[in-house]
Amino acid sequence: MGRRPRNSEGDRAGRVSDSVKPRGDATRAVEVGRKRQWTSLPDQAGSVVNPPVWRASTHLYDDADDHAGGRPNEDGHFFYGRRGGPTQWALAEALTELEPGADSTLLFPSGVAAIATTLLALTRPGDEILFTDNAYEPTRNIAMGLLKAHGVSPVAFDPLDLDGFPALFTDRTRAVMLESPGSLTMEVCDVPALAAIAREHGATTVLDNTWASPLGFAAIEHGCDVSVMSLTKHVGGHSDLMMGSASGTARAMARIRRHAQFLGQVVSPDDASLALRGLRTMPLRLGRSTASATAVARWLADRKEVSAVLCPMLPGATGHELWLRDFTGGCGLFSFILADGADEAARRRLLDGAELFGIGFSWGGFESLVTPFDPAPIHGLRAWPPGIDTGSGLGVRLSIGLEDPDDLIADLDAAFAAMGRA
Repeated sequence: MGRRPRNSEGDRAGRVSDSVKPRGDATRAVEVGRKRQWTSLPDQAGSVVNPPVWRASTHLYDDADDHAGGRPNEDGHFFYGRRGGPTQWALAEALTELEPGADSTLLFPSGVAAIATTLLALTRPGDEILFTDNAYEPTRNIAMGLLKAHGVSPVAFDPLDLDGFPALFTDRTRAVMLESPGSLTMEVCDVPALAAIAREHGATTVLDNTWASPLGFAAIEHGCDVSVMSLTKHVGGHSDLMMGSASGTARAMARIRRHAQFLGQVVSPDDASLALRGLRTMPLRLGRSTASATAVARWLADRKEVSAVLCPMLPGATGHELWLRDFTGGCGLFSFILADGADEAARRRLLDGAELFGIGFSWGGFESLVTPFDPAPIHGLRAWPPGIDTGSGLGVRLSIGLEDPDDLIADLDAAFAAMGRA
């Protein structure tokens, strides 16, 4: 779904000529996925603002010749509901337009479905896949479980060991799975360098780009072949839909599209409409949550109950220099480690003592969330980033939402007070 449109005349796709200053993220988010093909009727003046919700399992043909002639296997051509319709195509096109260098985008019913289908499409029995050791836990499970069961050998690697990375490749290595910042522990790796090494060895690079989104990190332009996102997070933005996407180069996406169709991957037009709605305000929400998260992270860095703050946006944090070099934005997700002396009971009191932070998985919504985590059982090579005080070894992940940051800080202050009361 979502091949980059070739016709620019009359489109609302946010593209401009080389002689005109590129439009900003907020403008692009408003404009993409709204060309007349999705928002108007043929041969009729006028249009609507939002692409309508097209609910259809059956697509009709004009006559027997139309049916016999077949239709191209790409977005914009009615075939059957499993290949999507105008609402899904509009969203896929919008995501393609927001990812510089991407040829097309496919939609999936969850981020995990996007990752699993992408990695299955890029590998065959007997192949090897390299995956970053600090990956999202379901990604690790896909590599160690699903892919392994299909005869693909998974190899975990330390994303910060750039010198040792080339030696991991063999003549069977077909794909590299990256995530930056890393899940939970928030290490920022040198994506351009790792992707360049992978390309030299003939491997396809996939990046889970959910944290930054293409507004904060242009994955394809930095050398990746595929950028995967959980649209459940920033794009949806309101904690009311499940969806994923994969955007990438023409060669990679042709394989992924074929595999997605083998597996019958499809999203509902109603959810696609919700994702389009969320997309329009994503730059504003990301900007607010990034600023608030930075303020909360600075405050946490001075707390005696905290041994380290794992937030690449924070000056002095692990990975901050790479974040400054490669990223154009951040988000509200980061972690911290409780100092020596804290135990599991204390961490639970901290979580229960917060009123504005809901305890729950996911992130990227309008509301703030908190979850405990322990990376040692998940990360096989290195539990924590190097050079930090691991303190008690008890982690806490925060997703900063759209609340007033002063209120969030006051709430955390009260939660720390509750943690100190045995």
